[in-house]
Order: sequence, then structure tokens, then C-alpha cells
Amino acid sequence: MPELPEVETIKRILEPQLVGRTITRLTLNRPDIVERPAPEVFAAAVTGAKITGMERRGKYLSILLDSCARIILHLRMTGCLLVTPPDYPEEKHTHLVFHLDDGNELRFIDPRRFGRFWLFQSDEEDTVSGVHKLGPEPFDKMLTATYLSDALSKRKRAIKDCLLDQSLVAGIGNIYADETLFTAKVRPDRAACTLTDDEWKRLAATIPGVIMRALEANAMTPEEYLAGKGQEYRSTPSFQVYGHVSEPCPRCGEILRRSVVAGRGSVYCPACQREP
Repeated sequence: MPELPEVETIKRILEPQLVGRTITRLTLNRPDIVERPAPEVFAAAVTGAKITGMERRGKYLSILLDSCARIILHLRMTGCLLVTPPDYPEEKHTHLVFHLDDGNELRFIDPRRFGRFWLFQSDEEDTVSGVHKLGPEPFDKMLTATYLSDALSKRKRAIKDCLLDQSLVAGIGNIYADETLFTAKVRPDRAACTLTDDEWKRLAATIPGVIMRALEANAMTPEEYLAGKGQEYRSTPSFQVYGHVSEPCPRCGEILRRSVVAGRGSVYCPACQREP
């Protein structure tokens, strides 16, 4: 699933190509991906609208329209967005196409069909997409050791499971939970209630740095993004532990191990991330 750095990368690549463009029509191959309003109402509302910007919140993207309406979308497991010329070969599982006034198309492709769209007018409150439930972003000033400790120090859940909770920190998924915990030297299966004050401090200091490094590693041109069909930003070689099970730890040389935490595969170093 694309996580915060990947979704932010998509925004940075697509926004300059979309701002100022008018949606001339909509092709909706799978109406069920539109959660709100009814698909035909969605299509009518966006047709003729001009795109004025894009925003990201956690793993959600918003496309802002000149009517002050906003399209919110979540890519979920396998969704991706591509801006293409009209004659660009259409990918299988292309479920929605925004046709633009410059001839290009904004296409939504999703093999597993979990991605969803919502449309809200300026006077409508979003209480259904999930955006309203998100916690602070990794770069928010409120994301401190005190915030994490107050929220989690009495919980028996594994610390990795806690980091995956979007109401605690928005945008962290399986990849960056592993990367964060490795950098902070905390085992992913540690009960949150066992972390010390120093470990909460390390964790709070680590989260923004890990996300920033990922954003830097993901940087690419629109041409590179299109050539990779929206998938080449997932750069496993840039990760320290994710995707490197059974390889030497980049810090100490110990062989990285895999465990399952909260139903998710987790990679960690048994030496750097010791039990207390």
C-alpha cells in the first residue's frame, strides 16, 4: 500500500500537470469505486470543473476544484494515478478516467479495486472518508515524545501495531513502521507499555527523519513516473530493513529476521533491536 512518502510523491508529480486543467468529461468503468455521491451525480459534478490544486492528508489525496468542491481519494492497496496522453496504452484495471481540456487524461488504475473516491461540496462536511479521524502528521509539532507516551504508555499492544494506527500518526504503514523502529532501536513486537522515556524520545525524533529520507529517495521526474507506470517509487534498495530479510543488518552485520506483528510481516535486527 502506498504510504505517506509515496502519496506525497504522487501529489508532487501530478499537481503541476493538473492545476489549471478543466475536466471535460469522465469515463467511469467501475461505478462502485465512487463512494459518495451516487456515481452519476459525481460525474455530473466534476464535468466542466477546473482543477485548482491538490492536497495530501495521511495517505489520502484531495483534488481541489474551482467550485470549492473537493474530490478525496484513497489508493488503498494497489491504486495508482497516471497523467497520460490520450493515445497512451490503457492499463488493465483502469477504472476511472478524467478527460482534460489539454487532451491528456488522469487515469486511476487499481488491480485489487479497493481504492475509493468521494466528492464533497464546499458546504458539506466530510464525516465518511476517514480523513476526519486521522492523527497528526509526522512533521507536526505536536508529535512529541510526550504525545506518544501519553497515548501509548499504558497499552499492551505491540508498538508496531500502534504506529499503524492512523488516528495516532497519519501516513505510517508497514514499510515505514519497520524503518522507524529499526532506526529507533525498538523491536516491533515490544508492548508499548514497556518503552522507556528515552525510547519515546528516540521514536518521536526518528519518525520525521525516516519520512523525509523516503521523500528524498522517491524524487523523480514526471517522465520517470509515467515510464514506471506509477509504481517505481517503491525503492526497496533505499530501505534499511524492509524487504531485506535474511540479509546483514546495515548497522551491525547481524542477519535480519522476519516476524509477524499484528498480522503484518515485520523485519528487524535481533542485535540492534534487542528485548529490554
